Amino acid sequence: MENNPIQYSFGSTGLLPKEEMLEIGRKKRKLVIGIPKETSKFENRIPLTPQGVELLVMNGHAVLLETGAGDGANYSDNDFSECGATIIKNSKEIFQADVILKVSPLSIDEINLLKHDQLVISLLYLYNQSKEKLKKMLRKKVNAIAFEFLKDDTNCYPVIRSMSEIEGYASVMIASEFLSKAHNGKGVLLGGITGVSPAEIVILGAGTAGEFAARAAIGLGANVKVFDNSYRNLRDLELNLGQRVFTSVLHPHTLTKALKSADAVLGSLRYLQSGHSFMVTETQVAQMKKGSIIIDLSMDQGGCFESSMCTDLEHPVFIKHGVIHYCVPNIASRVSRTASIALSNIFAPIMLQVAESGGIHQLVKESAGISQGIYAYRGILTNNHIGKRFNIPSQDIGLLMAAF
Repeated sequence: MENNPIQYSFGSTGLLPKEEMLEIGRKKRKLVIGIPKETSKFENRIPLTPQGVELLVMNGHAVLLETGAGDGANYSDNDFSECGATIIKNSKEIFQADVILKVSPLSIDEINLLKHDQLVISLLYLYNQSKEKLKKMLRKKVNAIAFEFLKDDTNCYPVIRSMSEIEGYASVMIASEFLSKAHNGKGVLLGGITGVSPAEIVILGAGTAGEFAARAAIGLGANVKVFDNSYRNLRDLELNLGQRVFTSVLHPHTLTKALKSADAVLGSLRYLQSGHSFMVTETQVAQMKKGSIIIDLSMDQGGCFESSMCTDLEHPVFIKHGVIHYCVPNIASRVSRTASIALSNIFAPIMLQVAESGGIHQLVKESAGISQGIYAYRGILTNNHIGKRFNIPSQDIGLLMAAF
């Protein structure tokens, strides 16, 4: 019986060495992005402008917009539809999208409309959040990103920085309004005139909001004093301003003296290096001039004045110890068009990133900034700070991703 050896046919290149295939190319994903109309009465911002929508549509994605969603920022449905958005009347239909993009935190009713494995991006407002809402969202097994936790390639918080710039400028405008007689104020002009001393503004916090408040106040000719517990922050602020201003660490005697003579006090201190919040005491507030104004820019984190109480854009002020208190947590919503453009400049590129990566699951592995922003992943809490605050078990996102 004849032996017939097995014949192998390799072709002309069959025996040549080949490159090892280490990774299969990722498939770009087409996204359906839903933008619901904000249910919060005083939220006027929108996360994508018509220009942002146009960018996404040109890249093959679909944007569903609930009718009237852009009204607060003076964008009409027609503005969005001309840029490729599909206008939807039913909010339930919006919540069937792959990605839900909104500004204010989700309400209980909105959480009920979520579906498994959706990507939800919004503000969290941790200090106004409830354990019930968080647990309900976790049960929905969605992937949730908080605006305020997101980081960029430079390790900065882009949304926080952008909104803080707006709030810093806006706070000086607000101080000017409420010091005028038109709002029953003292009738003081911030910059003064020849022969008349300028108003005195005390800024607590040398961060982004403090820096931009100082820029606006100096531009108007006011006398500015800046306090912070970090010498480095104070030095950086002066370098960024390009001029010398009065700066001081938070020494109680020096601060109390400055508060007594201030016409306006802008508080943007969030946390000290020790991790504890800072509070101007009620006793210090009571020693301030009658008719002066406090603007608390830290209301979304509990405030930095002991006398602060949360207000809204309809009734923004109250008077305590003869001092006007402006304690609105979403000041950027006053200038909603500017704020919306700033948000759109951040979120349109993020949506393109999600699509290029093939979805949020891959992007979380690739982007440290996105992984910092995510606080719920497939029904698991991934933010340790939130877990401690509400006594909910959490897992590290890096360790969790290794299991998927």
